[in-house]
Amino acid sequence: MMCLKNVVSRAIKPLSTSLLLTAVSGVIGVVAQEDPVDASQEQARANFARPVSLDDDDVQVFPEPPRKYRVLPTDGLRGTLETFEYNSEVTGTRREANVYLPPNYSSQTKYPVIYILHGIGGDRNEWTDAVHGHAILDNLIASGKAMPMVAVFPNGRAMADDSVPQNPFNPTAVAAFADFEGDLFDHLIPAIENHYSVLTDSHHRALAGLSMGGGQTLNFGLTHLDTFAWVGAFSAAPNTMPAEQLMPAPAAAVARLKLLYISCGNKDGLINISQRTHRYLKEHAVPHIWNVDEHGHDVETWGGNLYHFAQRVFQ
Repeated sequence: MMCLKNVVSRAIKPLSTSLLLTAVSGVIGVVAQEDPVDASQEQARANFARPVSLDDDDVQVFPEPPRKYRVLPTDGLRGTLETFEYNSEVTGTRREANVYLPPNYSSQTKYPVIYILHGIGGDRNEWTDAVHGHAILDNLIASGKAMPMVAVFPNGRAMADDSVPQNPFNPTAVAAFADFEGDLFDHLIPAIENHYSVLTDSHHRALAGLSMGGGQTLNFGLTHLDTFAWVGAFSAAPNTMPAEQLMPAPAAAVARLKLLYISCGNKDGLINISQRTHRYLKEHAVPHIWNVDEHGHDVETWGGNLYHFAQRVFQ
């Protein structure tokens, strides 16, 4: 996380790393709303300075998770966390992802699998180092509140050098998040399914992400419902496509979705992105969960919403 801290120190110190960095995550790429040259820390500040305006249905629908929900048991993981390597023709390199295997993982059992994406200022370690997503899943599975599942934490920055760059706002680095679509579908998913004992249909695959990864989740998940039937976007960033592009045929999408979960904190200047998606879904009678908690753009909202999302997938 050292490189992330360095980025924060050069920017707005009161903000969390992903809070600051993800504000401009959508300014570049095929769905860009702003010109690539406008990607900057100044634009990030402007995005987060937007006033938050709440509607009557922008409310918290779940209680806060219990204390220590993100803390590993004293004797460590009940499951295991390991590094997985795979070849990518998108980057021309051998890439790494973190993979969580549930307790008593066995090749004789087929497991559902969830892919969990990070923010623009993170990498494959953000969910484990900062949010402790593996601990959240481990505790839920151990307590019987979630199905045993395999979780994949990849690097959503699809470029040859996929480390967090000194300037994560540079056009090449930001565009690499859009390029991850090809890496995910053509290389990572097939590699995971070839190596691990996982189920391979859409009803047993979930996609979730925070901030920039939340935008990727909506962009990739809702346009590939043949691959993912469970979609969870937490604090989606401005890279999120307009809802009418994400779901041009709402009735057809409803028939294929098992769960669409969208969340954001009511202190997050980016909430308008998620509100826009929620309002479209509501207008077109698309069932979904819309959870607006009392947080900002931070690890507590991401951890809390993974906690609630993970209990509902694959049920």
